[in-house]
Amino acid sequence: MYPTMYRIRQRFEGPAVTDIPATVQAELARADVASVIRPGQTVALTAGSRGIANIATIIKATADYLKTIGAQPFVIPAMGSHGGGTAEGQLDVLRHYGITEERMQVPLRATMEVVQVGETPDGIPVWLDKYAAEADHIAVINRVKPHTDFSGAIESGMCKMMTIGLGKYHGAQHYHRANVQYGYEHVIRTVGRTMLQHARIAFGLGIVENGYDQTAVIRVALAPKLEATDLELQALSKKLAARLPFDFIHLLIVDDMGKNISGTGMDTKVIGRIMNLTEPPPKHPRILRIYVRDLHADSYGNATGVGLADFVSRRLVSKIDPKATYINCLTGLSPESARIPITLDTDRDAVDAALGTIGLVKPEDARIVRIQHTLLLEEVEVSEALRAEVEGRKDLQILWGPKDLGFDAGGMLPAFA
Repeated sequence: MYPTMYRIRQRFEGPAVTDIPATVQAELARADVASVIRPGQTVALTAGSRGIANIATIIKATADYLKTIGAQPFVIPAMGSHGGGTAEGQLDVLRHYGITEERMQVPLRATMEVVQVGETPDGIPVWLDKYAAEADHIAVINRVKPHTDFSGAIESGMCKMMTIGLGKYHGAQHYHRANVQYGYEHVIRTVGRTMLQHARIAFGLGIVENGYDQTAVIRVALAPKLEATDLELQALSKKLAARLPFDFIHLLIVDDMGKNISGTGMDTKVIGRIMNLTEPPPKHPRILRIYVRDLHADSYGNATGVGLADFVSRRLVSKIDPKATYINCLTGLSPESARIPITLDTDRDAVDAALGTIGLVKPEDARIVRIQHTLLLEEVEVSEALRAEVEGRKDLQILWGPKDLGFDAGGMLPAFA
């Protein structure tokens, strides 16, 4: 016997940018980018592998502005070992996000070659994408958000883009190894500072998203203020970040995981799990079992983080590209992230197995939450055991229910609509 389910909506606080191109260009003007970039000079714009809201529009607006001041921008993939660790694979990732030469109206230049531009006070060599090194200037564009592998004042953002992104596959390998000895934040800060000292970083453009996965803030900072701006935006991102509405869950059903959703396939700060030998896990939430139903198509077979789950579907496993997954996990020094959990043929089999491992709780009394993926948490489905808690909170609203879980004749759940 299974519990009935309810669809609920969370209410998040936070702004949303309504006119992306106008905001980007106003920020570039406010920061006085034209004071450091002269007519005729080339500018390398970084583009990463994450599914950032409006990223193609943001990069194009940046390129358009730079052209109005006479500069010659071009776009480079800045994504460490992603895209299978090849130049063509990384261009393919950008194409999927709509970042093409036709749409950007500027060249895309991809290489896995790097040059050394310096070393940190700890002796860590600092590597830079060859095309970026040859440009007159570099513009660092990235979303600022909590990192999935550690917690700190600076986590994932512009400084990380200067480290893992611009370091390409070669740099990413070195930095992840250094993380074991020095810690993630220390490496990101020291490599970022060395890059600011020795590479021609002109400015950074930081993006913060709200709990609805919308662009909330766009901020531009010239190189001398880049690290301070990264710090400020990181603090803001933590205030705006979406979270699951409950601290204790028996079973979390996740419809999709993937690199486009999170660096670890599922956001570790959302699911309360981490696979990192040198960093402690988040204290909240506490989730006993996680079942993941599918691997998102935009992940290109990269199933990094699949090991965070307890159960997965046969469908998900059939979509895994071992090469892409292994390259990413080995580069990040986290082979455990590629471990394949218990694999079941149907959703019913997986749910039965999961509910059979939560102790003496009857299935109909289980605290079950279902989500589409860890980036979309505005609407989630919850079981009857959570209804009273939902009704007692002003930030939660029941949209429909109760309904059955909805297994079909083949034991599969309907798509999370």
